[in-house]
Amino acid sequence: MADSVMEFTDDNFEAEVIQSDLPVLVDFWAVWCMPCKMVAPVVAEVAGEYAGKLKVGKLDVDNNPAVAQKYGIRSIPSLLIFKNGEVAQMVIGAVPKQQIVAKVETVLD
Repeated sequence: MADSVMEFTDDNFEAEVIQSDLPVLVDFWAVWCMPCKMVAPVVAEVAGEYAGKLKVGKLDVDNNPAVAQKYGIRSIPSLLIFKNGEVAQMVIGAVPKQQIVAKVETVLD
């Protein structure tokens, strides 16, 4: 995992995501999920390219079921983009980088 990609958990989600001053991209994933492994390098690239403008992190749905359940995560990978503590955009599945970037661009001021 790239240095610019954080690890979100049930414990730090409120502080790191909901209360963040920056928009936050959360990659809901699991170790056994092959599409999640395919999208991980793209998420890391986005984290590097938007450093300082966007916070990026991953949340393991198996180890952090409370947050995944709260946001109704039923299929992974699911990328949720939060702005001002609310879900502003969502991307489900392993999609091309330009789709993720297009969603990110909509939440940046």
